[in-house]
Amino acid sequence: MVTPTAAQQQIRDHEGLALLVVAPAGCGKTEALALRVAGLLDRNVTRGARRILVTTFSNRARDNIRDRLRSYLPSPILRDRVFVTNFHGLSARIFRAHARVIGLDPEMELPESDWIREQCLRWGWGWDWITPSEDALRLAKQQALDDARVEAFLQARGARGALQLERQRLTENRLTYDDLPRVAELILANDAVAGLYRSHFGAVIVDEFQDLTPQQLRIVNRIGLGKTTYAGDLAQGIYGFAGAQPAQIDAAIRAECPDVVEFAESHRSSPAVLTMVNSLSGLTGGLTLSSARPESWPGGGLAAGIAFNDPAQEGQWAVAFARYILERAPQQRIGVICRNGPRRETVDAIAERSGLPVYRWDDGVLDTETAKHMKVMLLRLNAAQALASADPVQYLREAAELETIADPDTRRFLAEALVWCLDKLRDGMTAAQVRDRIKVGDQDTLLTAPGLHLLSGHIGKGQQFDWVVVVGAEDGIIPDWRSSTQAARLEDARVLSVMLSRARHGVVVTHATRIANRHGKVRTKQATPYYAQLRAASPTDAAGVHRFLKTADWQAIAAR
Repeated sequence: MVTPTAAQQQIRDHEGLALLVVAPAGCGKTEALALRVAGLLDRNVTRGARRILVTTFSNRARDNIRDRLRSYLPSPILRDRVFVTNFHGLSARIFRAHARVIGLDPEMELPESDWIREQCLRWGWGWDWITPSEDALRLAKQQALDDARVEAFLQARGARGALQLERQRLTENRLTYDDLPRVAELILANDAVAGLYRSHFGAVIVDEFQDLTPQQLRIVNRIGLGKTTYAGDLAQGIYGFAGAQPAQIDAAIRAECPDVVEFAESHRSSPAVLTMVNSLSGLTGGLTLSSARPESWPGGGLAAGIAFNDPAQEGQWAVAFARYILERAPQQRIGVICRNGPRRETVDAIAERSGLPVYRWDDGVLDTETAKHMKVMLLRLNAAQALASADPVQYLREAAELETIADPDTRRFLAEALVWCLDKLRDGMTAAQVRDRIKVGDQDTLLTAPGLHLLSGHIGKGQQFDWVVVVGAEDGIIPDWRSSTQAARLEDARVLSVMLSRARHGVVVTHATRIANRHGKVRTKQATPYYAQLRAASPTDAAGVHRFLKTADWQAIAAR
């Protein structure tokens, strides 16, 4: 248990049930939410049979807040008075208990993996069919539509692939991840059912409010309108492609909550990193942050911007930067982060040849248990037979003995890894090459392993690294060339802010001035339009980075 900050104490002791907590990355939000739950319980908001509902977006976030709650609550109180779940888990619970209210079978098969993507792979579809079909289904199912109206919606859009998938889903009597919140919203439209949940939960906690879709907010409101604590940060709203609408959600929550508590002290990042993050706050809607203990950061940290001739020079520098750090502080973690995977390919190739411990976060295997199953399966897999089988997804499931695994999270992670594996096999990789890509060891996960980590901006949200190199900071990458609206460009600014704020000691933003396309034609590229303000806030260049590294107190850095 840690000593609460003044803001955390304010959240714990706040009397009202409706509260907005604005908490940027690294400011102690999870601790504050655990304190909030403890404070609500102390004030007896769960008298009688009532409980507190705590909702998150991922299993990792769910487990993280549950671990923090164990520091404040005895196990029987946590078990009996608090229900911690993610949105899909909450929706599944509502469906299983009340499916018949909307005429559905409560025994329908619930999702344990991305069935939509798996089905597309079974049918041998390419990305020209997969992407628009997934987009159309997501758009349809983030509305309060029953099955018949979903089909009518897809027909009106001429979404043939999505219609084929939807009809197959109904034939198999199953729900997908997008179906779960849809059916939960339809069920909660019944006042009697909604009343049961409002009575059962004396208070609601929502983590990462900026990631809510309007549908998810409607679900929360049916259960906890006027008694919900929302925590998050508008500057981290980067899931517009998945239906999140941060500005709209923020406005709705502010109308609901009469009180707002803001965190402005970062416990994660050095003063130098925060200076660069703060330079974007006018675009992201984020707070201006200060370091909780600026004197504790060796050298005050590092923030810099560097231009390179091309991605090869950029990649060589990034890998050399990582090597220099790891030789002096072997337990540190360096994240090389790019707005998208393809722009990072040159860095990836150089990193793979470097001899450093390298981890690719977009390779689909994040934990040791999944890695163990995948490595065993790939060691004996006949890739040609898998690809030639009538159902390659099922072939891989049987090869990995998925049905023998009882733990639901292990099953889900393994099922997702098998889809990633099939993608790689279809791209021409051998089973041995896929196995070599799995770098998670017997003890380390990607969340803890020291070394060089390669990832995209969205995958890294919620994580932290000792050092971050943001590569590919060119116009057309940040903002993405497809970001044609002001809202989309502002979301890209938030993606950049999220990438920067992963860093603890230091962050370096790099870009290339010339890039060859896939046909070998070289084009001149401009830096991201946000680059000027980043450099104005943090004017350190390559020579400055060199001086910092040469004069740094590496013993102090390794200990921080």
